[in-house]
Amino acid sequence: MLLPRPAALGEIAALHRIVPAVALLDPRQCGKTTLARMVAEAQPAGTAVAVFDLQRSADSRRLGLPERTLGPLSGLAVLDEVQHLPGLFAALRPLMDRPGAKTKYLLLGSVSPTIVKGVSESLAGRIGYLDLSGFVLGEVAGQGGDWTALWERGGLPLSYLAPNDGESWKWRGIYLRSFLARDHESLGITIPAAALRRFWTMLAHYHGQTWNAAEFARAVGSGPAAVRRYLDILSGAFAVRVLAPWNENLKKRQVRAPKVYVRDTGLLHSLLRIPSAEELAGHPKVGASFEGFVIEQVLAGVDERDAWFWGTHGGAELDLLLFRGGKRYGVEVKYTDAPRVTRSMRSALADLDLERLYLVYPGEERYDLDDRIEVLPVTDIPALWPPYGG
Repeated sequence: MLLPRPAALGEIAALHRIVPAVALLDPRQCGKTTLARMVAEAQPAGTAVAVFDLQRSADSRRLGLPERTLGPLSGLAVLDEVQHLPGLFAALRPLMDRPGAKTKYLLLGSVSPTIVKGVSESLAGRIGYLDLSGFVLGEVAGQGGDWTALWERGGLPLSYLAPNDGESWKWRGIYLRSFLARDHESLGITIPAAALRRFWTMLAHYHGQTWNAAEFARAVGSGPAAVRRYLDILSGAFAVRVLAPWNENLKKRQVRAPKVYVRDTGLLHSLLRIPSAEELAGHPKVGASFEGFVIEQVLAGVDERDAWFWGTHGGAELDLLLFRGGKRYGVEVKYTDAPRVTRSMRSALADLDLERLYLVYPGEERYDLDDRIEVLPVTDIPALWPPYGG
């Protein structure tokens, strides 16, 4: 089964109208190669498309002389697995700067510090980025999919599209072992795989809580600076969400440590050893898992630089604070059939001067609880903020 991804395709096309290159630098198995195929198929009739896979020795050798290979091309050039040839980025710059150059480039690669640095230094002003994660609600709902399966299995395509829950569970175990055995070294993580597994599992147990560097340092036997670096690397690889706290001039002590989430809830459930929907329903982390799922779905449609959480030491908090069009919006997540207004919500409305507060829950009805508080089913999130700001 192949799910169309119109929002991502639209964003790539929009970026290509502005810059000659677009980079999809994301975790493994997020469907970037399949998406690149969709981009090629969506090109206007008569557009030439050239595809190079740098894992293939023949393509890698051809691109050893990039100007000779890419110079004569027009249309779209897809360069897959670019992390295998980091010197290519500097060679692309003069090709893009030639007078009258019309070739568009689509660069695909797994996230790593070397790749990100190479792209940003060599192609600044010439390249746009699309942060591609797994499937999101709008893509799944458009194909008649069940949002609970997306929550339980996560959005990585081979996990979500597995024939049954058992195979999805097994695939995620293989994915995690592969990451720990091989991929973490390419990300610049130097601790042993076993220690990284403890670190990532601890992150899963802290999912939805504020970051405590000292506890993590003790767990993996490193200093606070080192574990913060590992957190930053996993965040840069889209494995972990670090949600920054919002602070302003209030007569209240406010939380200043970030919250941490495992971004893909399927991987979260694997790390927590939750193999089925039945066990998830009775697990102590079910509410935190649902919260992280909702936050990821909301952030699929907004600029993540405008997203924060807010909390005070007095107990008031807001799961997500968004800045949109000069106004402030709040998102509170409740895993309950009958959400209600709380003192914490009243405090957030007043202290943060929110335009509106959305209370997201797993039910089906959308209704107002107050003039500025609206109960929102999780399935309505894509319509509220379309993916990529569409």
